Formats: sequence, C-alpha cells, structure tokens
Amino acid sequence: MLYVELTAQGLVQGAIYALIALGLTLVYGLLRILHVAHAALFTLGAYVGVIVCNASGSLALGFAAGMVVAGVAGVAMFRLAYQPLLRQPPFVALIASIGLYIAAEEIFRIVFGAQGLSFTAPPLQGQIPVFGGMQFKVAELLMMLSTVAIIGVLGWLQTRTRIGVACQATVSDPQMAESFGITLLKVRDINFFVGSALAGFAGVWVALLNNLVEPTMGSVPSYKALAIIVLGGLGSVRGTLAAALVLGVVESFGTIYLGQLLDRNAIAFAFLILVLMVRPQGLFAKR
Repeated sequence: MLYVELTAQGLVQGAIYALIALGLTLVYGLLRILHVAHAALFTLGAYVGVIVCNASGSLALGFAAGMVVAGVAGVAMFRLAYQPLLRQPPFVALIASIGLYIAAEEIFRIVFGAQGLSFTAPPLQGQIPVFGGMQFKVAELLMMLSTVAIIGVLGWLQTRTRIGVACQATVSDPQMAESFGITLLKVRDINFFVGSALAGFAGVWVALLNNLVEPTMGSVPSYKALAIIVLGGLGSVRGTLAAALVLGVVESFGTIYLGQLLDRNAIAFAFLILVLMVRPQGLFAKR
C-alpha cells in the first residue's frame, strides 16, 4: 500500500513538472533556446490567476486571465529579447533569458510584495476517495487530467495540423519553409504564445495546490524543467511527459528512503545528474 501511495504522489508531482516543462519544450523545439525566463511567465500567470479569482470569485476566469497575460508577455519577450539575438550563438540568448528572469523576480517583489499572495477562499480543495482508502484533492485530480489532455492535444497539433508541420519545417530549414509561404515570425509568435500560456496555466495550478504565490516560486521548478526536457529528448512533447512523471516518482520514493540524507530537491537533481552521466542524450531521445 505504501508503494501505491508513493507512486500516486509522485505522479501528481510529475504532472506539475510536465505542465511547467511543456512550454520550454515547445520553445526549444522551435528555436533551440533554453528559455530560463519561462519561470517568470509561470509566476506571472500564478499572480494574475490568484488576483482575478479573488476579485471575481471565478476560478475559470482566473485560469483564462493567467494564460492570456502569460501568453502575451511571452510573445513580448520573444520580440524584444530573443528575436534580435537569433543569429547570435545560443549562449547569448541563454544569458539574456537568465537576466530577464532575475529582473522579473525583482519586479514581482516590488509590485506584489515579498510576502506572497493566497486565495481568499481556495476552490477545489475537497477530497475524493480512490482505491485502497487513498484520497486526492479535487484540484490534484483535475490537474493530472488536464496535463494528459494537453499532452495529447499538443502531440496531435505537432504531427497532424498545418501549424504543427510549419513549426517543424521552420526548425529544419527556415529559409526553405519561408520560400513555401510559411511566415516565420507568425509561427514563432504562435509557438511562444502557446508555450507561455501553458506556463501561466501551470502557475495557477501550483498556486491552487499550495495556496501561495511568491516572487521566487519559479526558481527550482524551472531548473528541474530544463533538466526534464533533456531527459525527455529535446523538443519531444511525449518524452517531456514521461521524464516528468519519472522524476516525480523518483522524488516521492527518495523522500522516504533517502530523506534523512538529502532533501527532495537534492534527490531530484542527484537522479538527473546520474541519468545524464549515463545517457546524456536523454532517456527518450530518438536517433
């Protein structure tokens, strides 16, 4: 029974990681940019979601507002910070991204305060009994279901739709794609908007599960998300889901058996380092 509970807890945590990492996967898959500032959009979406939900009493409106604001902010980041640097070596965009995230943390601290925000009446906190006497919050179950649904939709969009094929074409040969009528800027804007909106979506879920939003809430999850997209095979949506779930389960078991030696985050990073030493291309990378 203990193993079942630990696995279930790990899957919940892994679903959170997957939501955070999805946007990074989309951005890297298109532009080969390690988008560290994605964590700022995750935090921004959480703040907007909590504020709108508290003001309106509607969680759905909070989710919508958090996603839209994060999506628009992501496109602005791309246009202002990344687009001028696309012809530079990749580390230049990475440095710019780190700077953006540090600046965003300070802006959040100045605008919203250092103490953080909470829901005045947290929704979806009821417990649902599952097999074996286990109980989950309604929010946890809905978050896991939404993660699976989003993964499925993104996988379908990438392989079965015109915009998905256009995204893949702009990665392999941008000039050739443009000569066939694909507007590179439009494709990149859409990609950044969707990836950033997913970051905002994840931020609202994490705020709901923890009932807290603070300026630095994106720091550790963003580093784990970067490692997850490597484990999942860079740019692979399904690989990102699998790697995130594996990491969540490893963390869950590790806190029981290694908790006296290492904290949860140290266990996660130790596992990631070991895997990358053995298989640097990732667990789920294709040849």
